[in-house]
Amino acid sequence: MELQQNDILTKVSRYNLIRNGRMIYIDVHQKIQGNLADKFIAVPNLVNIVAKPEHQGAGVDEQKALEDCLKKIKDLNLEDLFPAASPLTPASKDD
Repeated sequence: MELQQNDILTKVSRYNLIRNGRMIYIDVHQKIQGNLADKFIAVPNLVNIVAKPEHQGAGVDEQKALEDCLKKIKDLNLEDLFPAASPLTPASKDD
């Protein structure tokens, strides 16, 4: 494959987790090339917002990575998985 040296390429399987009427995705990435925590990582996400690293799972296969992730988030509310939004900075007034 023709990739740059520091590129990361993964194959992704997607799961949906519905908890208390809210849904998130858990994408399990299989490493093809690049540096990841393990051969497989499971990443909860809201498409463009990725869960904090401590809520991501890793493993030697897809099942182990998914199980590691689910164990880490079992007792959490879905909104606690993601970084808090930074407060908006008020626009300066030019008088």
